[in-house]
Amino acid sequence: MIDTYSVPLTTIVEKFRLEVAFASTDYPHIQLTVEDVARPGLQLTGFFDHYEPMRLQVLGNVEMSYIAKRTEQERSAIFDRLFSYKLPALLICRNLVPDPQLMEMAKKHNVTILRSPAGTSTLVSSIITFLSAELAPRTTQHGVLVEVYGEGILLVGDSGIGKSEAAVELLKRGHRLIADDAVEIRKVNSSSLVGTSPPLIRNYIELRGIGIVNVAKLFGMGAVKAENEINLVVNIVPWNTQQVYDRLGLEDQFTEILGVKVPQYTIPITPGRNLAVILEVAAMNNRQKKMGYNSAQEFTEQVNRHFANNPGD
Repeated sequence: MIDTYSVPLTTIVEKFRLEVAFASTDYPHIQLTVEDVARPGLQLTGFFDHYEPMRLQVLGNVEMSYIAKRTEQERSAIFDRLFSYKLPALLICRNLVPDPQLMEMAKKHNVTILRSPAGTSTLVSSIITFLSAELAPRTTQHGVLVEVYGEGILLVGDSGIGKSEAAVELLKRGHRLIADDAVEIRKVNSSSLVGTSPPLIRNYIELRGIGIVNVAKLFGMGAVKAENEINLVVNIVPWNTQQVYDRLGLEDQFTEILGVKVPQYTIPITPGRNLAVILEVAAMNNRQKKMGYNSAQEFTEQVNRHFANNPGD
């Protein structure tokens, strides 16, 4: 299930240390639902085609300089129309002082006015980055997320297959746990997924027969991590003698999460297979592929050259 999120305006105010010049009556309840921030330059001239009032609106030195050259009647008309769209808030940068007409129309239309000493471009970029992360499409998936040699590996498979046990073995070998049982996955851009743990179960892992273990206290804070990009999905399955498994690795497999294709390995397990070592090799092999080296292709080319040069073999 894909969830949708919103960010309280009060969170933006606190995080970026904004001054509240005027708080609307619904100020504590205002939610931002889009990641983009707008600078309403054309709207100040009366052009409102394609205008998106759900965005946080920001005025910088250019917009405020244009407004300062208008008459009082023109300024009143500009803000009367702008605020009639009921913005979530208007943010004025560089500690510029809002003129009386702006404040009058903000009170008339009950629109929150914010101020900041920060530069416009810098603040807009920071807010967009923050909102993009907080409002990113996300889903929750059953599995275990670990970091192995810098690669985020999402372990999936049937309940009781041994995902958590493999994670514990990796922790003993110096790798890190991000999430056990439930992994919250965010789509941070068109090609990247970031996984984290729900706050309630963060740093905990469940081992059947032992119970719940606090990884941070048992293995140290170096054994846990708040979040990590998901670089590889490993599907752990019971060994099936009737199933044919890929032995060369020539065919790349992918799985799709939130519309993003992620490389996937299917690893069959039997008693005696050291799954932690296999996962370490999978992580290193995936890193090599991203760097342009594919050992399976190299091996195949080497075999082909051998038979081409030795046709009688």
